[in-house]
This record gives sequence, structure tokens and C-alpha cells, in this order.
Amino acid sequence: MLQFLKAQASSLTASAADFLVTLAAVNLFGLWYLAASITGTIVGGIINFSINRHWVFAANTKALKWQVLRYILVWLGNLALVTAGVYLLTNFFHLNYMLSKVLVSVAIGTSYNYIMQKQFIFSR
Repeated sequence: MLQFLKAQASSLTASAADFLVTLAAVNLFGLWYLAASITGTIVGGIINFSINRHWVFAANTKALKWQVLRYILVWLGNLALVTAGVYLLTNFFHLNYMLSKVLVSVAIGTSYNYIMQKQFIFSR
């Protein structure tokens, strides 16, 4: 249970960076909300990997190269799910893009991401 809670703390930290980058990209740089969401997801993914490798799963003694490759595979799935979810909720359900991003990110983060990271990326 402690590992799951640590993973959620890591996810919250990464999500905060993701959301700040997304907001800045839209409001300061005028990016389309979906491009901004993808940019935020990239930043959040980098932060999440680093925290999870060192703190959540204590897997920093394993080969970094293989963890990165597995993380990229899982992260591409995450990117596709988040991007599709944000697009669907924003365009078809007319939710604000940030509300869409929060809802989709929470759903994906507590299910897909944690399971894939524990079982596939940082497994012992």
C-alpha cells in the first residue's frame, strides 16, 4: 500500500508540472490546447519516470536503458489515452480542456500507469 501511495504522490507532482506547462503553453504561448496537453504530458512523463525510478520503486540499480525503453512504450500508450480522452471530453462533451485533462489524467494515472510501471517497467 505504501508503494501505491508513493506512486500517487509522484503522479501528483508530475501532474502539477504537466498542468502548469499545459496552461502556460496555451495562455502564454498561444498553443492549441491539444498541442499544449501533449507538451505537458511529455514534461510530466520525464518527472514521473525520475521520481518513480529513484523513490517509488527504488529501481535505480537496474539497467537504465531498459527501463527507459519500457517506460517509453508505456508512456506512448499513456500519451495516446490522455490525448484521445482530452480531445473527446473537450470537443464532444464541451468540457474545459483543463477539466478534461484532470479527469482523464486521474483515471489513467491510478489505473494504467501504476499497473504498467509496477509490473513492466520497474519490476524486480
